[in-house]
Amino acid sequence: MTRRLAEVAKYVGVSTATVSRVLNGRPGISEATRTAVLTALDVLGYERPTKLRGERARLVGLVLPELQNPIFPAFAEVVAGALAKRGFTPVLCTRTADGVAESDYVDMLLEQQVSGVIFAGGNYAQADAEHEHYRRLLDRGLPAILVNAGIEDLGFPRVSADDAVAVEQAYNHLASLGHERIGLILGPPDHVPSSRKHSAFLTRLAADGPPAGLDPEDLIERTIFSMEGGHAAAARLIGRGVTGLMCASDVLALGAVRGVRRLGLSVPGDVSIVGYDDSSVMACTDPPLTTVRQPIEAMGQAAVALLISEIAGNTVPADELLFEPELVVRGSTGSGAAVPSRQVPAQTARAV
Repeated sequence: MTRRLAEVAKYVGVSTATVSRVLNGRPGISEATRTAVLTALDVLGYERPTKLRGERARLVGLVLPELQNPIFPAFAEVVAGALAKRGFTPVLCTRTADGVAESDYVDMLLEQQVSGVIFAGGNYAQADAEHEHYRRLLDRGLPAILVNAGIEDLGFPRVSADDAVAVEQAYNHLASLGHERIGLILGPPDHVPSSRKHSAFLTRLAADGPPAGLDPEDLIERTIFSMEGGHAAAARLIGRGVTGLMCASDVLALGAVRGVRRLGLSVPGDVSIVGYDDSSVMACTDPPLTTVRQPIEAMGQAAVALLISEIAGNTVPADELLFEPELVVRGSTGSGAAVPSRQVPAQTARAV
């Protein structure tokens, strides 16, 4: 800040105290000097303070990681409806692997002078990803809400489903059906919600004791969030005799169903599978998917309410609101069956 004041003061030919008075909106400065200082900020590449950029548009950015996973369009529908009722227009931004990055969307939204941003799954959920664009939002004082767990100390309010409760619900369901070897398919190692599920699973295993002859980590597989990833991870776990699979997303669970069938087994006759997220289409899969439902209606409404409150100038603590998920039992889970440990052929243990 001191360096910025000095550079602008030197460029305009005034004191740093004068520059500070302009940036803080203090009286006693001529319009000509004020204009010169603001022009210097633009020329030198510094962002103007929020209150000096003019009134923000009644637009709210909604940044999603993808639209192929049906949970994200469902969440977008909730948020868009809640925003419209409050007189705001959502601006949908969907990241693509080979296209516009999340940081690029943030820059676009800042240029459009949006009133705020809601992120539903993004770089904040990955410890090893780029996070600088979130700090730009903080520096600009732009209200933003993060949906589901992210890295610590970003400084934004968060609305999350309780990952530990989700694991407990899925595990208890499979255990009640008689499954003794229960496995867990998670996202990448730096994915924060997956890490929370991982910790909850290990805590449960420590209390119950892992199956004989298996290390707790033998019951866990990490992969990318895709059907191919779920297929490959399921094959590896079934090779260790697992009969019940908990998955960190419905997409992973559908891939696991395919992996089971490629091994000549059936769902739920040989292997039971529980997903995570839930959307209306999960009742139409073959078999209909047992899953842990994220309460997206309540979470979406809460995210919008927090954002609108912050836009109105109220102080919103950078806390995390945890919402309890709900187990939805359908046709992909059944009584535990003893599937003997087998050596899975290499061609079925990889993503196809």
